Amino acid sequence: MTMVHPIAPGTPPAVPGPLLSVDGIEKRYGARIGCTGVSFDLWPGEVMGIVGESGSGKSTLLNCLAGHLAPDAGRVLFDTRDGGMVDTVTMAEPARRRLSRTDWAFVHQNPRDGLRMGVSAGGNVGERLMAVGARNYGGIRAAALDWLDRVEIAADRVDDRPSAFSGGMQQRLQIARNLVTGPRLVFMDEPTGGLDVSVQARLLDLLRGLVREMGLSAIIVTHDLAVVRLLADRLMVMKSGRVVEAGLTDQVLDDPQHAYTQLLVSSVLQV
Repeated sequence: MTMVHPIAPGTPPAVPGPLLSVDGIEKRYGARIGCTGVSFDLWPGEVMGIVGESGSGKSTLLNCLAGHLAPDAGRVLFDTRDGGMVDTVTMAEPARRRLSRTDWAFVHQNPRDGLRMGVSAGGNVGERLMAVGARNYGGIRAAALDWLDRVEIAADRVDDRPSAFSGGMQQRLQIARNLVTGPRLVFMDEPTGGLDVSVQARLLDLLRGLVREMGLSAIIVTHDLAVVRLLADRLMVMKSGRVVEAGLTDQVLDDPQHAYTQLLVSSVLQV
């Protein structure tokens, strides 16, 4: 007979651990440092912003975390649904690809890198559902229409190809394609880069709403401090491949301690 051990009265509930735990990630390109010594935890429902000038290492770090680049050292532990914390750096490639279709998503700066340009808008969203086993055409099309509506793309554009869309619409379509399977962690590489200011504002408002509504965890790389101010709970500042300052977003931006962070913030204020 299986013994059941009841929880003693007054015992506090178990505290969930981090969704992602990054430990000592390093990537080098010959003698040049891409990123080095990066460690942090990301908690369920938390958004982490990574900022720095071009060449600071933020995109290299993001691509190491997302499995697009193999780091030279370090671990990336992810709390999988059925296996607990697993090091995605040493994970078998088929398992990593499956993770990237289910619990992970990646939003590229250029939406053309994340879309099938020769496939309809509805087909782009439906493809990700089919990749996780969906086969009912009616259900797939209904889900695609629902997500197009959620990212403010009219239903009568469902059969149009992305090449017929504006840049802002392409980015919203890429977001729908990524989020339709309900991922738990989203990597975003300059998601508003290259868009007009008014289009950026609309997209940021959409992203903020979806992150809150779905309880998403996210890691956002950007050079735009206004983006992290709006979206990120915590912030890491990178320079020359290293994290030079980290903390709560408002705290870092309102009272920067490192000279480089002070320079970034002051350069924005002077614009």
